[in-house]
Amino acid sequence: MSETEVPLVEPDRLAAELAQPDPPTLLDVRWRLTGPPGRDDYLLGHLPGAVFVDLDTALCGSPGTAGRHPLPDPAALQAALRAAGVRAGHPVVVYDGGDGMAAARAWWTLRWAGHRQVRLLHGGWPAWVAAGLPTSAEAPDPASGDVTVRPGALAVLDADGAARLAAADEGVLLDVRTAPRYRGETEPIDPVAGHIPGAVNLPAPEYVDAGRFPSAETLRARFAAAGVTADAPVGAYCGSGVTAAQAVLALHLAGRPDAALYVGSWSNWVADPQRPVATGETPAR
Repeated sequence: MSETEVPLVEPDRLAAELAQPDPPTLLDVRWRLTGPPGRDDYLLGHLPGAVFVDLDTALCGSPGTAGRHPLPDPAALQAALRAAGVRAGHPVVVYDGGDGMAAARAWWTLRWAGHRQVRLLHGGWPAWVAAGLPTSAEAPDPASGDVTVRPGALAVLDADGAARLAAADEGVLLDVRTAPRYRGETEPIDPVAGHIPGAVNLPAPEYVDAGRFPSAETLRARFAAAGVTADAPVGAYCGSGVTAAQAVLALHLAGRPDAALYVGSWSNWVADPQRPVATGETPAR
C-alpha cells in the first residue's frame, strides 16, 4: 500500500494539509444508528471547511428489502457528492463522531463509486478536538464538484454471494456483530435473530478499539485467528452494512483490498423468510 493509498490520516497531518492552498475536501458524516441526526452535532461545531453529508439519505439508498442501508442510486450519490464539493481526482477526508463506523461506510462508498483518493480522519472529531485544533460553527458554501460516480470499484456481495462464501471450503464470511446477536440470543433491530450459516463471528472490538485501528501486523493476526488467509476470498457483514464497512477498511489495512462487503447484511438476509438462519457459536455450514 503506497503512501497515497493509506486510508487513514492523523489530526496533525490533516491540519498541515488543510493549511495548503488546495486542501482536501472535508466531509462530516457524524451519525448515530438511533439518532439524533448528526447534523445537530455538525451545527454546534465541525472542522473548518467541512460539509455535512448525511449517511442515511445521501450515502445510502432508501431502506427496504435490500437492507436498512443499501447501495445508493449512483445518480443520486453523484449529485450529493457534487453538492458537497467533491472533485474528480481531488483528495477527500471523511470523519465522524469517533467510532469510525459512519466514516468507514463513507470511505467505502466513495471508493466503491470510483473515487480513489479518500481517507478517514483517525479518531474522528474527538481526536481533532483533543489535539487542540481549530473548529468552526460556520457552514461553508462549497463550489460544486465534478466527481463522476462509477460504481463497482470495490467488491460487493449480495445474499447469494454471501451464502456461497460462507459455505465455501476456502474463504471466510465474517459476521462482525456482537456475539449474542451472532448466536441468536438477542436481536435489538432486525426481526430475526441468528447468523448466516457458515459465517464466522469476529465482533468489531476485536479488530478496532474505539474507532482506532492497530498496526497492520496486529490486524493480520486477528483476522488470521478468524480464518482469514492471505489470498482466500473474504467478505464481511453486520446488521446493515455500516460496521462491516469498517471491517473492510481494517482488511484493507491488513493487506486485503479485495475484501467484499455484503452491503445489505443481516437486514437484507432476513427480508427473505426462505433464507436459512443459524444460531449458536459454531459456524456450521
